[in-house]
Amino acid sequence: MLSRVLTVMLVIAQPLLAVSVQAQMPGGPPAVGVARVEQQAITETSEFVGRIQAVDRVSLTARVTAFLDQRLFTEGLEVQQGDLLYRLERPPFEAAVAQQEAAVADASARLNNANIQLSRAQSLLNTPAGQRSNVDDAIANQRSQAAQLMSAQAQLRIAQINLAYTEIRAPVAGKISRTAITVGNVVSPSSGPLASIVSQDPMYVLFPVANRAHDELEKRYADRGGLSAVVVKLRLPDGSIYDQEGKIDYVEPSVSANTDTILLRARVANPPRRPPEPGQPVDRPLTDGAFVNVSVEGIQPIMALGVTRRAVLSDQQGDFVYVVGADNKVEQRRIQLGQSTPATAVVASGLKEGEMVVVDGIQRVRPGMQVAPGPASPPPAATANGR
Repeated sequence: MLSRVLTVMLVIAQPLLAVSVQAQMPGGPPAVGVARVEQQAITETSEFVGRIQAVDRVSLTARVTAFLDQRLFTEGLEVQQGDLLYRLERPPFEAAVAQQEAAVADASARLNNANIQLSRAQSLLNTPAGQRSNVDDAIANQRSQAAQLMSAQAQLRIAQINLAYTEIRAPVAGKISRTAITVGNVVSPSSGPLASIVSQDPMYVLFPVANRAHDELEKRYADRGGLSAVVVKLRLPDGSIYDQEGKIDYVEPSVSANTDTILLRARVANPPRRPPEPGQPVDRPLTDGAFVNVSVEGIQPIMALGVTRRAVLSDQQGDFVYVVGADNKVEQRRIQLGQSTPATAVVASGLKEGEMVVVDGIQRVRPGMQVAPGPASPPPAATANGR
């Protein structure tokens, strides 16, 4: 009975063993997707890390000593140039203006009287009652009164300026911060900033570039207007590509001794994402102080030998690709890359036009292996946010 059971088990196990052996048997050469190395129109791109900076930044400070009467803005909103932001206590300064106006009127009256006395002394000079000393005294008195009038007028002007300082207006347009001193407190020039305004449109983006890279950029675009001929594009912190392009408008005149870099600055528009609503914060893509990735692109594409970025691998020795030869055998080929784009790698050396490189199935191939090549799948479509 036991032998019969063993015989039945062996009969059942034989087909399963055959299936397992067949599964372990090697199949044909692995299928891979390949792409042809060819001349392509490449827009040269260099990428750096930059920081957004406001064009204008102003700290609002009291210029006279007085009580803070009113705050006339909403913290965190945008204000326009010339908007009234703070009003200080005015009566003492209005009284000072009135006092100096009276002083000007008094000095003016004294000068008029001095002019009359001088005219009378000069008319009597050629008569028996006239004396030269009287004329000299009248002239001196007239000039003294004229000087007194000028001094009173200057004091009046100072009083008027101080009265104007009781109204603090926005010197630039931009977003205003929270107030540092509340209504009811005494403020003075030594009190420190009351608030600050940061301009919003346009913005600067500052990015350090290695001195050698800066020299390469200058040489590359020397015949096309230098760095002013390149286009600056930004990748925002969320990974999206900013839809406004910038232009380099400033290059630092010296190289940093610590980092051997030179600072470049580009000017970029920063319009609102949606129409502003009264009393609501304006939503803009660029924020002062934010980090961004900066792409410096040439204005005209050049023809260069290129291959898709997906085909390029790297190790400790550098960049390489897998090349499929005429016998469908894989060869590892070391390459040197030039100025490339996120999608296309520009090959400076190591490949020839027309050669086929592995794009799909790279993880399945090894040098010397025979493969079954086919067309590579198209690259994934870019998403709406550029990622």
